Amino acid sequence: MRTLIILTLLATLVMAATCYESHESMESHEYLNPFINRRRANGFMQTDMRLEAIAQERIRERNKAPQEHQREICEDYYPCELYASRHGYAAAYRHYYGRRRTK
Repeated sequence: MRTLIILTLLATLVMAATCYESHESMESHEYLNPFINRRRANGFMQTDMRLEAIAQERIRERNKAPQEHQREICEDYYPCELYASRHGYAAAYRHYYGRRRTK
């Protein structure tokens, strides 16, 4: 009986020592609220950089390669897209738009 009490006290002390939460761990604001709002999350980004990136993307959209332009045209027409899935976009574009039929 005496050894059981001693073992119980030792187990309680070990548990208290390992499960103790120090004051330093509670100083963090993440302990109370782990999620922050979008404004604070994106606050580190500078607006000038974002606007510059958007402008660069617009320039890249205007200056597309001819193959990319042909691919987009072919994707808008379903039979051309089906043909492209078998033979490739270059062959599909030549098949449907390469030679113009005039009658």
